[in-house]
Amino acid sequence: MPTPHQSTQPYRRYVAIGDSFTEGVGDDLPDGQVRGWADLVAIGLAAATPDPVSYANLAIRGKLLGPIVNDQLEPALALKPDLLTVCGGGNDMMRPRVEISYVVDLLDRVVDRAVADGIHVVVLSGGNPSRHLPLGSLMQKRGDKLAEAARDTFGKPGVTLVDNWIDTELMNSRFWSADKLHLNACGHTRVATNVLSALNVPVPAGWAMGAAGEAPPRERIQDTAAYYAAYVLPWIGRRLTGRSSGDGRPPKRPALTVVETP
Repeated sequence: MPTPHQSTQPYRRYVAIGDSFTEGVGDDLPDGQVRGWADLVAIGLAAATPDPVSYANLAIRGKLLGPIVNDQLEPALALKPDLLTVCGGGNDMMRPRVEISYVVDLLDRVVDRAVADGIHVVVLSGGNPSRHLPLGSLMQKRGDKLAEAARDTFGKPGVTLVDNWIDTELMNSRFWSADKLHLNACGHTRVATNVLSALNVPVPAGWAMGAAGEAPPRERIQDTAAYYAAYVLPWIGRRLTGRSSGDGRPPKRPALTVVETP
């Protein structure tokens, strides 16, 4: 039997790939950096074992799933992780046209490639922001189809599916940042709790009560001219000019480094 300072938690090398959700956008720290659920999962893994746990995060905001797979998967595998998390397709879902089968097939490519290397893969769906967004009903329909396809596809050995899309508590506005598209500190903490629970790793005490740590809350902006000027119009401008919020931005944690627990 493990002692209170031991764990059967087997993961010592954790790598995350994805877009803004995995990078941690919305969970802002006082120094201007972002934290996010993947950082918190790394902390939870480290807290559950006396052994060193290393973590890298290759996610970059604004990325479509194709570039995530093409640009992040092989560098992630080169780090020799024993745990890989992948979430992507959210930016694809906001394009005028998207094929759900295309998104699922790309995610399945990640899964098959990683599992073949003996890596345990966690596939995540994002939280459901459709209640708060303009054109939310379209996002709801597409998200429902993607979540259903993921459930049908990723129930296989070596894979854990964390279905945040159907987490009804996470749909509450208190978990979302001012742009209504990205989770805030409380939302990222809840996702981290979902991931650790799915992996049967103990969740650090206090996380269920709210945000882990001291990330400040963001001011909430309603459907006003200020909201559209601050968030919607810049997004449209980037789409019209073929730009992304992640252009020229490097991964926030490209190399495996030892996780420091609070």
